[in-house]
Amino acid sequence: MHNPVTVEVTRGHLVESRHRGMAVVIDGDGDVLFSAGDIEGGVFPRSACKAMQALPLVESGAADAYGFGNRELAFACASHSGEDAHVALAAALLAKAGRDVETLECGAHWSLDQKSLIHQARTMDKPTALHNNCSGKHSGFVCACVHTGTDPKGYVGYDHPLQQDIRATMEGLTGTALGHDNCGTDGCSIPNYAVPLKNLAHGFAKMATGQGLEAGRAKASRRLIDACMAEPFYVAGTGRTCTRLMEIDPGRIFAKTGAEGVFVAALPERGIAMAVKCEDGTTRAAEAMIAALLARYVEKDSPQQSALSGMANRSMKNWNGIHVGDIRVTGILN
Repeated sequence: MHNPVTVEVTRGHLVESRHRGMAVVIDGDGDVLFSAGDIEGGVFPRSACKAMQALPLVESGAADAYGFGNRELAFACASHSGEDAHVALAAALLAKAGRDVETLECGAHWSLDQKSLIHQARTMDKPTALHNNCSGKHSGFVCACVHTGTDPKGYVGYDHPLQQDIRATMEGLTGTALGHDNCGTDGCSIPNYAVPLKNLAHGFAKMATGQGLEAGRAKASRRLIDACMAEPFYVAGTGRTCTRLMEIDPGRIFAKTGAEGVFVAALPERGIAMAVKCEDGTTRAAEAMIAALLARYVEKDSPQQSALSGMANRSMKNWNGIHVGDIRVTGILN
């Protein structure tokens, strides 16, 4: 099927670009409350599924053994900007397990935050794996391995015990068989599996509500969701969309982006979760789509709804501050 146009970008009075996509809202029982486009097609969630990947850290007992609170658990689910506080926390997590940056297998890149990047370029020869936007997740992986007595070497590999555990966890949450046929390699080198968008959203609905999960997994899932909502800066960073969305209604909105135009979110008090995918992989469209869906399900005419709608439909200005156009969701999402 053809996915509908979900986001338009204007310049002057004309539409300059159009983004097609798919979107779904689902509850803990798996009932679809809203859908647009091909929600049954396989989508790589990329970093949007990090809270699922962090479950072994909690379920193994590692998080408690190392005294991790909301900040550390949120960071284990993060795609952070590599700001100083993020880099320091990644090192602190590793130190709890008696390890350091040399154990990380995520690769290195400069900060995603411009101010931090400029400072780093002036003071460092090159970035380390601590600066990688996935270093929080990978530090959590290392902690889970060390606590369980598993050698972390090669922990990014498909056959490593940790990745086998993550694969089984995600199968249980999404109800999707995961294996080599639907596996790709993520930017940080770990396996990433294509699942139907509907199933991805249902997995997060189960994490947010506990419905359909055994008691231990339900508790661990909600602990991670609550941690992200409590510490949004450590999920993303200064000015990032995940952080901004969760700050609009503290403790009530969970949101997590993924590369190539994927975004997931949940409203635990409403018992629902949602997922979107911009077909062409454009982040600006996915951000507008998820904000529009959230706006549909928060309190009508509330400040939160106004703020979310403002993120879904926003103006664009050039470097001189002149209004040149708008990013706006189409009627299918309003």
